[in-house]
Amino acid sequence: MKTRPTQIIPSVLPADFAALGIDCTKLEEAGCDRIQFDVMDGNFVPNLTFGPDVIAAQRKTTKLMFETQLMVSERCTDAMLPQFTECTKGPNGEPGVVIVHAEACTHLHRALSNIRAMGGSPSVALNPSTPAEAIENVLDLVDHVLVMTVNPGFGGQAYIPTMTDKIRKIRKWIVDRELDVDIEVDGGIKASPETIGACAQAGANCFIAGSGLFAYDDMSQGVKELRAIAEEYQQKK
Repeated sequence: MKTRPTQIIPSVLPADFAALGIDCTKLEEAGCDRIQFDVMDGNFVPNLTFGPDVIAAQRKTTKLMFETQLMVSERCTDAMLPQFTECTKGPNGEPGVVIVHAEACTHLHRALSNIRAMGGSPSVALNPSTPAEAIENVLDLVDHVLVMTVNPGFGGQAYIPTMTDKIRKIRKWIVDRELDVDIEVDGGIKASPETIGACAQAGANCFIAGSGLFAYDDMSQGVKELRAIAEEYQQKK
């Protein structure tokens, strides 16, 4: 199985919201691959974070690509998908990664197809209790699958070890079908063999790090450590 490039993607959930743009600039300087915005509506998850205007404003502070994880209700997904797709685009209008949750989309094929049609990079996320089979029939429509390794809504939670088998199952489907799909993991990811190492060995190649990265005084050192362990364990498949 060909090794896919490792990407370290910070979530800005632990950032200083009073200085969000400054932190986005720091993340670019630290060598991150793109920035994730956890969009929460206080309905699908018990927390409230960013709208599209806040995300779009950060385009002034960094040239990094963005991704938005829409942890929002189906009503919000349906009503605001165009705005979120637009604000996620790159500095020159490149497709940004727009992640919808399988649990919040009754018509998942339609939502993913709409993201592509609107100029975004369609991607799908799964909560820990949702079986991998929920997205098996849309793998041909996505660029990324995000396996949540904690229950979404809050940062600082511990990695759920049973998610490793889910990652392995999805990677096998992707390889067997010869699809060009990245696997992301989000939740409790730290520079340790038990988290980022286990995920990389199972077949993930994109790693969302929130508190696990912001805990470093020098975030560039955190990016280097996360990337080094991921790349080491990718070779141990």
